[in-house]
Amino acid sequence: MEIKTKRKAWFLIFKESFAPLIVGLIIVSSWFIYKRYAVYQTVYIDKTFVSLVILFITYWIFKITIAMFDWYAVNIAAKTKTELDDKFIPLFKRIAVTIIWAIGLIILLSKIGVNVNALVATLGVSSLAIALAVQDTISNIIAGFLIMVDRPFSVGDIIKLPSGEKVKVIDIGIRRSKFTSEDEAIIIMPNLDLSKSKIVNYTHGKNL
Repeated sequence: MEIKTKRKAWFLIFKESFAPLIVGLIIVSSWFIYKRYAVYQTVYIDKTFVSLVILFITYWIFKITIAMFDWYAVNIAAKTKTELDDKFIPLFKRIAVTIIWAIGLIILLSKIGVNVNALVATLGVSSLAIALAVQDTISNIIAGFLIMVDRPFSVGDIIKLPSGEKVKVIDIGIRRSKFTSEDEAIIIMPNLDLSKSKIVNYTHGKNL
């Protein structure tokens, strides 16, 4: 089963790489033909070919990354008992895609003569500003991760919230968790508040 799974992964990489590699081969072949036989050559055309190669490589890595995340979600995450990977795979996929294209863009700009030092500094300051602006969101995501790892409660458990309400857990999300109260109302609570407070789990108590 493990060998079959590995073969599927490698087949998926080959499948997603085939079309980009054909395009890349055409670009590189055109560049070599241009360098060898073109009578009129300019720096601008050279930079254009270099830019196309960088974009091709970035797109190729992007396609493989997306394919591998999707493969993991279907072949690994779906078969595990924990929902931790199911919840965080979309988040990690978005982060990986953003990093890939950001690096590709920086390399591309540096190759065409743009001073990327100022751009990198601006991105650093912007990232810090964004991190401060979404500090609560990041804290809730980290708290959600810790709740999924520590498992103080699971879906279906009867617990008492910090507010004193006795509820049933219906979903543990990345940022928020959902509960149903005794009067069948839906209660949505940030994970950070849950992780910082005392939680009484009646279901775990009955199973002891």
